[in-house]
Order: sequence, then structure tokens, then C-alpha cells
Amino acid sequence: MVKTTSFTGSMKLLCYMVILQCGISSGLMAQGMQTTPDYKRSDLPTEKRVEDLMSRMTLEEKVGQLSTLLGWEMYEKQGNTVGISATFEKAVQERHIGMLWATLRADPWTQKTLVTGLQPSQAAEATNAMQKYMIENTRLGIPLMLAEECPHGHMAIGTTVFPTSMGQSSTWNPELIEKMASTIAREARLQGGHIGYGPVLDLAREPRWSRVEETYGEDPYLNARMGVAMVRGFQGNDIASGQNVISTLKHFTAYGVPEGGHNGSSVSVGNRELHSSYLPPFKAAVEAGALSVMTAYNSIDGIPCTSNGHLLRDVLVEDWGFDGFVVSDLGSISGLKGSHHVAATSEEAAALAINAGVDSDLGGYGFDQYLLKALKTDLVKESVLDEAVAKVLRLKFDMGLFENPYVDSEKAGREVRSAANIALARQVAREGVVMLKNEGNVLPLDKNIKKIAVIGPNADNTYNQLGDYTAPQASDNIITVLEGIQNKLGENVAIDYVKGCAIRDTSQSDIDAAVRAASAAEVAVLVLGGSSARDFDTEYEETAAAKVSQVEEGKLISDMESGEGFDRMTLDLLGDQLALLQAIQATGTPVVLVLIKGRPLNLNWAAENVPAILDAWYPGQEGGNAIADILFGDYNPSGKLPISVPTSVGQLPVYYNYKNPHRHDYIEGKADPLYSFGHGLSYSTFDYADLKISGDLQSESPVVQVSLSLTNTSEWAGEEVVQLYLRDEVSSTVAPVKQLRAFKKVMLKPNETLTVDFTLDQEDLQVLNPAMQWVVEPGAFTIQIGASSKDIRLEDQFELVP
Repeated sequence: MVKTTSFTGSMKLLCYMVILQCGISSGLMAQGMQTTPDYKRSDLPTEKRVEDLMSRMTLEEKVGQLSTLLGWEMYEKQGNTVGISATFEKAVQERHIGMLWATLRADPWTQKTLVTGLQPSQAAEATNAMQKYMIENTRLGIPLMLAEECPHGHMAIGTTVFPTSMGQSSTWNPELIEKMASTIAREARLQGGHIGYGPVLDLAREPRWSRVEETYGEDPYLNARMGVAMVRGFQGNDIASGQNVISTLKHFTAYGVPEGGHNGSSVSVGNRELHSSYLPPFKAAVEAGALSVMTAYNSIDGIPCTSNGHLLRDVLVEDWGFDGFVVSDLGSISGLKGSHHVAATSEEAAALAINAGVDSDLGGYGFDQYLLKALKTDLVKESVLDEAVAKVLRLKFDMGLFENPYVDSEKAGREVRSAANIALARQVAREGVVMLKNEGNVLPLDKNIKKIAVIGPNADNTYNQLGDYTAPQASDNIITVLEGIQNKLGENVAIDYVKGCAIRDTSQSDIDAAVRAASAAEVAVLVLGGSSARDFDTEYEETAAAKVSQVEEGKLISDMESGEGFDRMTLDLLGDQLALLQAIQATGTPVVLVLIKGRPLNLNWAAENVPAILDAWYPGQEGGNAIADILFGDYNPSGKLPISVPTSVGQLPVYYNYKNPHRHDYIEGKADPLYSFGHGLSYSTFDYADLKISGDLQSESPVVQVSLSLTNTSEWAGEEVVQLYLRDEVSSTVAPVKQLRAFKKVMLKPNETLTVDFTLDQEDLQVLNPAMQWVVEPGAFTIQIGASSKDIRLEDQFELVP
């Protein structure tokens, strides 16, 4: 019995131990199944992952996700070694940040140079190091989302520099701009960027304003077409592709018409005009899928855009169905207190912004501690915070950042600024040059020329050619006009270069030397204009806008007369530029004027006296080659103006699609601009004929078919931008005298004829009626087809019936 009992007890003990072990193992297995939380499971829907992650987050962690700090302070570089900085570690651990801005930006404001900044492979290493720290050294391992400036190229060292937006829109080629945008996106994404700031969709109807160069011009329809192209190029068909970035639309809204041209000042725009002209480009871009929108610095009718709930919630989200996130412009949340004075405290400013619909704080000092205070004092409900955080996290999941937070540094080094990308920059630059005048067919120049003078402050100036929001450049990255001409003509042609003068500083002028060079040459190419080139002596606001101050006696004056913060009183050529132009023209040598600049300038004397004028805007790194291609006939110019060129600041605002009634002339001169919207010449000549209008002319669901015959009547193959304008003859509210409603860029061989077709639908024919409803009204409409808004070649009417 004893033995049996003992045996039985041993067996029971053994069985108990086995059961216990099994239980422990089962528990461990169960725990193992739970070690991967739902938010880290890629097989689950995004909404499920967002919900799970947010349920685990503290209030401080949620607020931190909305902070977009200045990123260039977050890495350290010693020699060729790159890593995270102590500033980054502190921001992550103490402020729980979720985003960075301009991490790879380099310019005088950031104090990042070719030495202290990052080459593409180093940039990838830096962003990888940041992501690694976030994932391995934070409680929840939420990856960063990095926003970068991308308006005409990724604003980082070693990337491709394209023409600024005014040059892009001068191409009138949305397909080309979409291709450019996809290239910019890929370069940013290869280095670890996730968001590209752009496009800028502000209408530029105030050329004194400093940021005209960043826009697509004065017209809502052209802005919309270019904006949609940029969004599609940036975002592609799959935001998780590893090739694309989120597009951030700037600046919401009406930022481009500040009173007196003062950057960021108040705007007086009626509600009808806001919805008819300023909002449509943004609406089109949102409908194209844009996932981010940036607020503007200005106020509209007394409401700052960063606290305008009607715009950010009622219009953007409710009316348009926007499902991305809204980010403040740099410092615009704190500006509610410091600039607009609509908030007494910083926590009130934070509350105004987030309650209005701002989801992210660019700069990181508008929300942060002040938003936490606003939450704890019930100025903001946690449900409002959760709404904003969910929008940011949703995009991190949709981009696949939790699964693929890193990039390939070697690939970035190989593929950023590739030969194909440089070739694309040259093509965009060529198509963006506008030939304003070519009297007596001075252009194209003969390549067999023996001696040419290349003169002017922008003839051989790398940075003056690139525009604002451009990183430092290696000397061999940029082809200036002088270098482009040298590349084109080789060593058999004598090229005499003289700067002649600076853009603004008259102490550098040597007009006599320029005159001697022009007098001895067969032709003088004179390159004038402006500059947005920042320098390391310029002082900056917290928003990165330049401070304009009086220059100390004896100190050289910067060329910069355009770019953020450099607003103008006049549009005259500054410094001794006009004197230089007049002196060169007086030599009797044929003159070709090339303009490199960011805004329309006073060209009255040039238009009257100089036989040939090319407007290149800021043409980017390949600008010199592109301009030389046009000067010597290797490319037939096809650019068209996206903005009117006034004869006087006294005309302002002057844009083609102003509201009825028709404007009359002034005592001193005509009301018309010097060069009208859509103007641009070619070496080819084109004949327009056979306008036909047909279709369903019922006002309830109109579909209007328009066709015409276009013939190249020259011996030059060339492209023509056929422009269709519409005039509503009688409408219930005052309509524009004409409005661009369609355009096509068409290539024709010599003596070739093509049929060009357009289709107008309800959206093209609608009017915002007295009840603020978009409707199509019965009545007569006039179709105008031409080569510009002024150069109308064909015209006919149709009538919509009830």
C-alpha cells in the first residue's frame, strides 16, 4: 500500500507538473500571439490600425504627432559620417514629435552649405538613422513623416533644379509638368522624404508681391491644370510605392493678392470672387487626390486663414470631401496672437487653429505645450485632437512607413540628379521660355557667326538663374547663358563676356566695357532681370521670409529683388540695367534681350526699341542650354505668358479676365497690358480656320463640341498653344469679359494641317448665381479661339436653351 500510494503520489505530481508546464507554455504562446499589436499588423485595415494605436497613446504623444519641427537641426555631420543629433533625441523623448520639415533643406537661412549639408546618399543615411531611433527608442515605435520643399525640385543638395513655377506654367504643357513632378517626388523619396510642399496654387494678380515666381500665374483654369498635374506627378497611383510623396497644396487661400503687394498682409476678396476665382484651383487639386493642404498667412474679410473654420471645415472637408490633413504655414498659428492679434494667449491661438481644422503645426511652436494647456483648460476637446492625430497616422500607415521606414542610400546616390532628370530639366526650361518679340526675324541667330557679345548681370550668374527655394549648387551643376552659348558654338566663335552692371548695386557698373564689347560684335545678347538668390548676409524672419532693410553705406547691395519677403513698389529694372540696355542698343549692333526674373517687370522701353526679347523666368539648372537652343534655332520657342505684363504699376491689378464692364483707357495711356496673358511667339506661323460648334445645347446637361483647323504656314516645325476663351453674354451675376476654358499644345510639321477639338461641359459653362449656387443658365455664349487672350483668330456664338 505504501509503495502504491507513493507511486500514485509521484504520478500525480508528475501529471501536475506536466499540466502546469503546458499551461505555462500555452500562456506564453498566448502572450506571444499578443506581442504584435494590431497597429503593427499590415494585414489589418488602416482604420483598425489607427484605432488600436491611438488607444495606446498618451495625451502628450498625441500632441507630439502634430508637431512638425525644423529638421535640419536633427542630424550631425562629421566628415563623411552622418548621425542623429542631441537636439533630435531631446525632441523625440521630451516632445514625442511625429514629423519634421525641411530636414534636408540647405540654404543661407538654414546655414547649410555644400560642406555642412548632405549629399543624396548621406541624406538617406541621416533619415534612416532618425527612423531607426524612432522605432527602437520610443515606446510605440511610430515612424517619422518627413516633409520637404519641392516646388521646382527637391530643395536639397545634389538634386535636379527645374524652372520655377512661372516657367513651368509658361510651357502650357500639363503632361510635361506631371512628368517633372514625378521626377521631383522620386528624388525626395529616395532620400527619405514623404511629403512634398507644392504646388503653389495662389493666383498672382499683384506682381509687386514677392512670391509671384512660385505661382502658375493669374488664371484659375491654367492654375488648376498645372496643380492637378503636380498632384498626380507627386502622388502617383500608389502612395506606398516608395517612388511618390504626399502633395501639400499652398497657400489656402487668396494669398497672392495682398494689399499693396505686402507679403502676408490682409486680402479684400468678396465671397463670390473667392469661390469663382481663388478656390477652383484648390478644388481641382483636391479632387485629383491631394492629401495635404497648407494654410496661408493672410486674413480674408478679417478672418486669418489659419483659424478660418468655414474654409477648412465647411468648404475643404464638407463640400469637397478632402480626407487628408491640414498643416499651418510656418509660424502662422503663433501669428494668430503675434501678427493678427485675434488671440490673447498662445493656448488660445492653438485652440483657434485646431478647432478650425488645422491638423499639424509647421515649426512645432504653435501647438506643443500650448495645445496641451488648451486641452487641460477645455479650450479644445480631446475628440478634436483625436480627429487631427488620426489623419496624420492614417497617412503614415497608407504610405507603408511602419513596414518600410528606411531607404537605400546607395540607390539615392546613384539615381538622384540622373542624366535623364537633367535632360528633363532642359526640356521644361525650353518649353517655358516665352518669345515676347522678334522684329525682323532677328532670331534665330546664325551659328556661323564670328563674334558675339554676351553681356549683363544674369548672363553668367549661377544663383540668379535658379529662383527662391533652391539649395547650394556645385559649380558644374548649373549651365548659365554664357556657358550655354559656349557649348553651342564651340571654340571657333569669339565670345566676349562683360557683366556690365549688377541687378541693384550701381557701384559695380562698367557700362563702357560693355559698349566696347557690343560695338565689336555681330550681335549682343544682353541678359537682364532680377534675382531671388539668397546670400549668407541676408537676415530672415522666423518664417524664412527675408528681411528687407536699408543698406549700409559702402556695403555691396545684394542682387535679390524677388523671392519671399522682397516686395516691390515699382516694377522697373533696378540699378543701372536700363542704362546698360540703352547704351548697348545705341551701338547699332543687333540686340537680343534675355530676361531672367521672378515677376513681370517694366519692359516699355525694351518693347519699343529692342528687336528681340526672350522671357525665361528662372529657368533652372539647364537654363543656359535651353536659352542657347532657342537663340540658335535648335528649339522653336513655344512658351506662352501665364501672367499679364503691365505697362505701369498704375494699372494694377491688370489681368485679362476681369469682370464686366469693359475697361476704358487712362489719360496717360491704354488700359491694356504691354503683353497679354497667353502671348508668346514662335519661329513658325499658324493659320486658324473652320470654327465649328455643335453638341447638346440643353442647359440642364450641356455638352458643347468645338473644332477648328490649324495649319503651320511656315517652313519651321513648331508647337502652338491653341487657347479657347468663353464669354457668357448675359448672366445673373457679373461675369468676366472672357475666361480661359480649354487649351491644347499642338505640334505641326511645316505646312501641316490638323483638326483641334475641344469639349465644354456643365462645369465650363456654369455661373455662381445670386443664391451662391453653381448653375448653368440658358442664353448666348461666345467662343473665342486664338493664340493669346488678345490675339483672337476665330469667334462664334451658340445658345443654350432651357
